[in-house]
Amino acid sequence: MKILYAIQGTGNGHLSRAMDIIPCLKKHGEVDILISGIQGDLILPFPVKYQFRGLSFIFGKSGGVDLWKTFFKSQIRKLVKEINNLEVEKYNLIINDFEPVSSWACYLKNIPCVGLSHQAAVLSENAPKPDEMDMIGKLILKNYAPITETYGFHFRSYDHNSFTPVIRKQVRNMVVTNEGHYTVYLPAYDDKRLIAKLIQFKHYQWDVFSKHNKKVSKIKNITIQPIDNQKFVQSMASAAGVLCGAGFETPAEALFLKKKLLVIPMKNQFEQHLNAAALKQMGVPVIKNLKSKHDLVLSTWLEKGSVLEVDFPDITQQIIDKIVFDHSQIKSQ
Repeated sequence: MKILYAIQGTGNGHLSRAMDIIPCLKKHGEVDILISGIQGDLILPFPVKYQFRGLSFIFGKSGGVDLWKTFFKSQIRKLVKEINNLEVEKYNLIINDFEPVSSWACYLKNIPCVGLSHQAAVLSENAPKPDEMDMIGKLILKNYAPITETYGFHFRSYDHNSFTPVIRKQVRNMVVTNEGHYTVYLPAYDDKRLIAKLIQFKHYQWDVFSKHNKKVSKIKNITIQPIDNQKFVQSMASAAGVLCGAGFETPAEALFLKKKLLVIPMKNQFEQHLNAAALKQMGVPVIKNLKSKHDLVLSTWLEKGSVLEVDFPDITQQIIDKIVFDHSQIKSQ
């Protein structure tokens, strides 16, 4: 059986989840990997057959997605060509993790496309919602990568096809300690803004992983270093807590590692506000930005924050087995 596994390459969450999903898929047949996007930092330890520019959201430097850069860097003509040239019809099963090239190629050729993503779960009517709904953001989220079947991951299971997070084996196998530092991953903020805020909390050690710095530097109680998957996981596993955006994989891994967590959802990123609503419901503190009016929440979290108990069992193979069993016959009928 020939399987196409298409992955969103913006950010690192989709790619980190793929590290565990790909070996599960390989037990069922020949797997071709497709990645589209230009903002990822992780390199998969598997051969990638298709590497496309796709349609990436561009991170800004002041806490959100830069909509103007996203628009101006979008090469629509190239995207259309990628969609039209992708031969999705030669596969027995197409699994899509919020990736637009393959999903639109399937849509235009009337070929089934199975969505296996976090985005599929947050759009459920049963999943938590923020107080203020962003209707444009919801519209984009629903139509960015159209699918015919829905399977999703969330912090809790809200539907029969909604599952708890895939925690990659690299994280599951980590030895967990507490060396007192705080791991920070806020890619939508530049180093200058982060340093200006974190240096105020001088009694704490901050281990910042930055998309905007290519070398290690240290300023008083703050260490800034470029994104490195192994070092980041080690930092989280030995941290007192994790301060990060309201993405999915990093908060999920922090919770699994029994670290106290505080999140800041990106501006102009509706999915992160949906995640923040779910995390807040679970008891995770959420702040809108790094402005001084939120300092009390941050200092209270540092002094008194607690660890949440979660249950994220390793059921990735069972999920993949179910999808293959239920949907691989669609194209052979």
